[in-house]
Amino acid sequence: MKFTHLHVHSHYSLLDGLAKIDQILDMCQELKMSSIALTDHGSMYGVVEFYQKAKKRGIRPIIGSEMYLAPRTMADRQPGIDNKLNHLVLLVKNDTGYRNLVKLTTKAYLDGFYYKPRIDKELLKKHSQGLIALTACLSGEVPKKIAAGKIKEAEEAAREYQKIFGPENFYLEIQHHPGLSSQEPVNKAMIELARKCGIPLVATNDVHYIRPEDAEAQDVLMSIQTDKKVDDQRRLTMKDDDFSLRSTERMIQDFKHIPEAIANTQKIVQACNFEFELGKIQLPSFEVPTGEAPDDYIKKLCLEGLKKRQFDSPIEKVLERLDYELKVIAKTGFASYFLIVADFINWAKSNGIVCGPGRGSAAGSIVSHLLNITDIDPLKYDLLFERFLSVKETYFLNKEDFGIHD
Repeated sequence: MKFTHLHVHSHYSLLDGLAKIDQILDMCQELKMSSIALTDHGSMYGVVEFYQKAKKRGIRPIIGSEMYLAPRTMADRQPGIDNKLNHLVLLVKNDTGYRNLVKLTTKAYLDGFYYKPRIDKELLKKHSQGLIALTACLSGEVPKKIAAGKIKEAEEAAREYQKIFGPENFYLEIQHHPGLSSQEPVNKAMIELARKCGIPLVATNDVHYIRPEDAEAQDVLMSIQTDKKVDDQRRLTMKDDDFSLRSTERMIQDFKHIPEAIANTQKIVQACNFEFELGKIQLPSFEVPTGEAPDDYIKKLCLEGLKKRQFDSPIEKVLERLDYELKVIAKTGFASYFLIVADFINWAKSNGIVCGPGRGSAAGSIVSHLLNITDIDPLKYDLLFERFLSVKETYFLNKEDFGIHD
């Protein structure tokens, strides 16, 4: 039987996770695990690094995050109430899921931040497609309610999440931490809830470090995070149990009474098929107010700019250079980029914000000059457009550039 860790924190879970991504993947290889998830607290800082390094090692990466849910709404900020957050693990299934997780994370920081980056269920409902949700650790809403003896409310919460994500995309998460007094009774109630509601179970270990002996170092991070002394017995600590990256054999043994919780990790792995498209330039798009194509609109603006700019060169030479640049811009797909820059530069100039005449290779573009981005006539000073933009790719040097031939 195979097992995959689906609840893993790296050092990108700031002052909480101890392990660096390379160390996590090293341990994965040592334990002969073919896949693993990254679910840092409220963030996605490490996902690209994790994806690239896992792929290079032949390990299947699963992108995710352990989100913080506001107990009421993201807009509420009452001390003692709205800082008591619920955890929820989200895993990316596909491109739609990745985009939704990015939106959730962004909104959590920009709109919901209060002690931590927070989201709420209303936002979840809008961005749940393409995501798999796990109920998280004892700080998740469902296990919290169970631990408080609110079994009916726990069931209602579980059914609500199941409705938000769909029956095949929501799992009750169980962990084996005998050092935590509430873990075992919560697990028993979760298993009963799973059977009653038809919600699948999944086993995790809430990994915060690599090996058991790393617990003390991770505990120092926790004391820094909570601004407490290490010997303060009342502070938050994880030293009461093992939150290491356990082996498959250990996890199977821990959950031998409920083997489907182990098997379901592989169902989730098979459902998560997101692939980053790296190494390809992805430029932002510009919403043209007239509804025209960006290439047509930029040409229109440049022709309008010709009426406002004065040139020493013959108009034929100006039009020839403009035609050449517009063809290069169209071929490289940079029209939206020029329009976005022109938009904010012209806004700044019209609102009394000082802008320079132009800098660097951009001053070699007559399109930049006609769009009012730069104030320098590139023809007058014989400036090269190719220093700024060229159809020929110049990002990588070939051996021939150094006079080396096979």
